[in-house]
Amino acid sequence: MNTENNTAAPNGGENVNTENGASAYSSGEYVTFHVTAKDGRDVEMAVVDEFDIENRHYVVSSVVEDDVIQTDGQYIYQCHLKGGDFTVEPILDPKEFEHVTRAYMEM
Repeated sequence: MNTENNTAAPNGGENVNTENGASAYSSGEYVTFHVTAKDGRDVEMAVVDEFDIENRHYVVSSVVEDDVIQTDGQYIYQCHLKGGDFTVEPILDPKEFEHVTRAYMEM
């Protein structure tokens, strides 16, 4: 999901511009997790928002590069909370993804 993000930087980080003109957040304290990209690379993601729909928890995340949260793309994952830990998984069902994305955009 690519969206324009006009919100303040998470947890007190500073909004900055990158070399290519894209907006990004400077490092502040944020929750991160790692996913494997389609090409096999390990990608660090930062949680920039979270929400619940129909008793399921989701996180909105952005890629972290060089300790900077990139804001030129955001991704939604289903999130499973267990105690103080969490795991994420991609939303594989296209209908569920459309429903969740639409609901998030309307918030």
